[in-house]
Amino acid sequence: MLPAPVSPFTPKFRALAAVAAAWLGAGTVGAAESKPAALASFHAKVEPLLEKYCYDCHGNGLSKGKVSFDEFASPAELLARKDLWWAALKNVQGGLMPPREEGDENSRPTAAEIETLVKWIKFEAFGIDPANPDPGRVTSRRLNRIEYRNTIRDLMGYDFNSEVEFPPDDSGNGFDNNGDVLTISPLLLEKYLSAAETIVDKAVPKVARIVRERTSAGRDFRGEGGASGERLNARNAAKVSRSFYVDKADRYRVSIELEVRGSFDFDPSHCKLVCTVDGQPMHTEDVVWSESRKVLRDFEFDWQPGNHVVAFEVQPLPPVDGVVPPPEPTPPPGAKRGDGPRPGATSVTARVASVTVRGPLSPEHWVAPENHDRFFPRGPAPADAKARDAYAMEILGRFATRAYRRPVEPERLAQLTALAKAAYAGGGKTFEEGIGRAMMAVLASPRFLFRVESPDPKFAREPVAPLDEYSLASRLSYLLWSSMPDDELLRLAGAGELRRNLRAQVDRMLKDAKSQAFIRNFTGQWLQARDIEFVPINPRAVMGNTMPRNREGRQEFDGPFRRLMRSETEMYFEYVMREDRSVLELIDSDYTFLNEKLASFYGIPVEVKGEQMQRVTLPPGSPRGGLLTQGTILAVTSNPTRTSPVKRGLFILENILGTPPPPAPPNVPDLEEARKDFKGREPKLSEMLAVHRANALCSSCHERMDPLGLAFENFNALGAWRDRDAGQPIDPAGKLVTGEKFADVRELKRVIVRDRKHDVYHCLAEKLLTYALGRGLEYYDTFALDEIIARLEREDGKFSALLMGVIESVPFQKQRTVAPERGLAAVAP
Repeated sequence: MLPAPVSPFTPKFRALAAVAAAWLGAGTVGAAESKPAALASFHAKVEPLLEKYCYDCHGNGLSKGKVSFDEFASPAELLARKDLWWAALKNVQGGLMPPREEGDENSRPTAAEIETLVKWIKFEAFGIDPANPDPGRVTSRRLNRIEYRNTIRDLMGYDFNSEVEFPPDDSGNGFDNNGDVLTISPLLLEKYLSAAETIVDKAVPKVARIVRERTSAGRDFRGEGGASGERLNARNAAKVSRSFYVDKADRYRVSIELEVRGSFDFDPSHCKLVCTVDGQPMHTEDVVWSESRKVLRDFEFDWQPGNHVVAFEVQPLPPVDGVVPPPEPTPPPGAKRGDGPRPGATSVTARVASVTVRGPLSPEHWVAPENHDRFFPRGPAPADAKARDAYAMEILGRFATRAYRRPVEPERLAQLTALAKAAYAGGGKTFEEGIGRAMMAVLASPRFLFRVESPDPKFAREPVAPLDEYSLASRLSYLLWSSMPDDELLRLAGAGELRRNLRAQVDRMLKDAKSQAFIRNFTGQWLQARDIEFVPINPRAVMGNTMPRNREGRQEFDGPFRRLMRSETEMYFEYVMREDRSVLELIDSDYTFLNEKLASFYGIPVEVKGEQMQRVTLPPGSPRGGLLTQGTILAVTSNPTRTSPVKRGLFILENILGTPPPPAPPNVPDLEEARKDFKGREPKLSEMLAVHRANALCSSCHERMDPLGLAFENFNALGAWRDRDAGQPIDPAGKLVTGEKFADVRELKRVIVRDRKHDVYHCLAEKLLTYALGRGLEYYDTFALDEIIARLEREDGKFSALLMGVIESVPFQKQRTVAPERGLAAVAP
């Protein structure tokens, strides 16, 4: 817990008191006036509590948890260890420290004593000013891979697969949008430059007008008996065709691409493949055994409005060199001729790869290419040079404003326009290509790749200022959409009206399909749900032959089944969010989301039919309900061949209760070493953990983790229910380190909801605020967390209270304008 005070009967006490006085004086704005009062408060209220509850473990040479007051020798050293006071605050509020001693009601501070200590840490040690709390540091954040992909999609209308093209992002504090770890390497910089070129090349038209073209693949050409242009057999007479409609009388070009395929073995089959247009033969191809080859032909016609038919006909001919091929086998029941290769079928086939109709060819009928109006809203560039330059500036001004998420400066816009003009005015490029050249520069700019935030200029001289509304729009959009602000957000920001319409905009954004990104990315990392896609689990080792099998006969913990589990978790979280349910339903409820396959796997006796995932009310007494008993969580917290109570307990401590244990010490014996104490029989995991926990190195952490993890032992490594482990009945009963007892997982969930509700609120607030800010939380964020938790308490834990509490919090809404010169925040990392 806290560093224990030196006994008041030793000389070192007075030195420590002096250290505390210096610290307290440095931690307040009015240091000279507050020093006597702060020191008096420390002597009168805090010192007795430290002496009473903490000194036995953290003083006089004792340093449990590597914390001891004896080590501090100067004010500077004590200031550098302020993280201890933050850890102490968490442990005291979580009921972990001082440790509860069995049968001794006086081993824990009273509620009044805890409140005294907590207030002193927050308002004296941390120097928090409730009237003007510190919003903390701001880190310029690089767009991570998902944010980059979504931003390019919304900006350019092009799906660039950044998850394949870019290296994986690092994670910090559990999330991959953490600015502290989103560095940029020379390799990534090269990839950004290459990506900008590729994206503009694919998304931005290069000319103002093009000949209209329509392309059809071989599967679009159909004939009698199920014949398809995808595969035409040399032995079977067949005809396939497709109609193309034109609405203008003009000249048209028809381009055909055929593929003739042979195999390694000689086949004497022989045919003619005739291409006709409106019944007129245009090309005849001799199809015989040979190496695979392509045939390309173009034809032009003067067509009238209406349908025009392109057809391909197979005309079998006598076999090559008089060799008679074996007869074509009769198709099996349900199959059709031309469906695909079968034993004995000919290896000589033809395929219609594509047919493209281009036209009308007269320039007056040409059309704008796809996406032209997205980038060039007033059509082709004017002929007049000045008007053309003004049009370029208009286009690039709007584009750069959207890409930079704020208005582009006139100087920068002039540079971009000059870059485009150099290409289209004297560089031999079209107007569209010149604009594309400038857009590449925008996409490679740090202003696009990084989210740079600015304070409201009206408060620039204040130490703390609200974010300007463009920065607020970006924070909102990347929180809820993992993408750039849309036109509505930018419009409100430009008018200075976003803050006044904040709740309405949040509601609008959550109704947009893009909010699925928040559900997928937040749950994917907070709950590790994205790990279910690749976590190594051996279904045969876990379930023997009882694991369902797919159509290929493999045991069915494959990609689709893993995604099914992830869908349950995401849909459950989405339901709580969209229906504004209590966040405590994330822990326990009487419903979940299943389809027939998942319900059968879980063994839930409810009527669920079909592949569609649906909300299901669970039968009374079901151990399911809530996130913790879903296959996603249970699988990602297991080992490849068995459950892991340690991983499951650690997951709950870290992600539900917010009280993670310290890292394991070095040279901890492996759990498997406990097997030697059970000669002659296979022990249960609970028995092995009991032996492991008896080791003094392991006991303090495992006393916290093991009871939580063992409560879930009735669920195997894939989340299916079981009653026995190693042939013996499972006993899920346990007791939390804070003293609450439970008989099984049902009671554990009720205990968490009833008795540890504050911990759940605190953990959820901490996780969502970390995700929203893109940085780890520090001691100065304590006030914001308290405000969010108080709001959750007032509003019965509704999800909207959590989300709006984060969005309206000081760290989300404001930023430091200058580094604080005084107080603990001055030495914040």
